[in-house]
Amino acid sequence: MNTNMVLDIGLQALLLAAKLSAPVLITALVVGFSISLLQSITQIQEVTLSFVPKAVAVALALLICGHWMIAESVAFTNQIFEKIPALLGGA
Repeated sequence: MNTNMVLDIGLQALLLAAKLSAPVLITALVVGFSISLLQSITQIQEVTLSFVPKAVAVALALLICGHWMIAESVAFTNQIFEKIPALLGGA
């Protein structure tokens, strides 16, 4: 196993982490920004007004994208398991 293989696996893992976290983070960002804008316009400073909608939106994002996230994780894991013989120098 050389450094290029390790760097390739690390890069793939980082890209997978970014792809898997993007739906949740973008949803939280959009909802949080929208609620903050609404709070600044109406001058309502209630903590639960920003937390509860964001939590609900993130839960919905996980519900909608959860199957895709699991499928991506399983595909990555299968690719890594298929590369094990080549990484160990057997094939």
